Amino acid sequence: MADIVFSSRAYAKIILHAAKYPHCAINGLLLAKQKSKSDAKSSELRIEDAIPLFHICLHVSPMAEIALTTVDQYATSKGLVIAGYYLANETINDLSTDKPAHRIVDKIVENYGNGLLVVVDNREIKLEKISSSPLRVSQYVDGKWKLKDVMDISYDKGLIHTDVQYSFLKAGLYKNLVDFDNHLDNISLDWQNRNLNKSIDAIMEKHYIQ
Repeated sequence: MADIVFSSRAYAKIILHAAKYPHCAINGLLLAKQKSKSDAKSSELRIEDAIPLFHICLHVSPMAEIALTTVDQYATSKGLVIAGYYLANETINDLSTDKPAHRIVDKIVENYGNGLLVVVDNREIKLEKISSSPLRVSQYVDGKWKLKDVMDISYDKGLIHTDVQYSFLKAGLYKNLVDFDNHLDNISLDWQNRNLNKSIDAIMEKHYIQ
């Protein structure tokens, strides 16, 4: 059994965020299920959702603090917890993580010990069918960040080994994605992306009915 599982919704929103702003660095938060007493001993970490944060000023402290607080309250209301952080860098070959990113993710692991740090490989975000994930996933284990083996990570319904990602991008769903930068510019825009979530679910349902 894989140690880490990404829902189709979480995976899609990470990819769509990177696709919407290919000329910018982007970041966001990963939400996992709160573990109940019955599954507390399970080592599996299931990422249920992703919340896109910024594409302009990724690490402006006041805005980041507001976003973290807002998302934490939202997660709690849904029985979820902030369990990780994702980013894509501005240049296509850059898979590095900077100090501001680590400051945010270090705060996350204070509350969720085995948190995730996910870097998007921009070279893999393309409008064609793919057979591997562009996500490079590290987990905080024994006080260190350790890159996870691809065999330790799975995706709902074999997502990576199908043309679903191609369908997300071909349908132009990235145009409808709202991150916190968009929301702060126009507070009527829904940073929870409820309509986008429905569109992702519809594509998933259509694909697996066929």
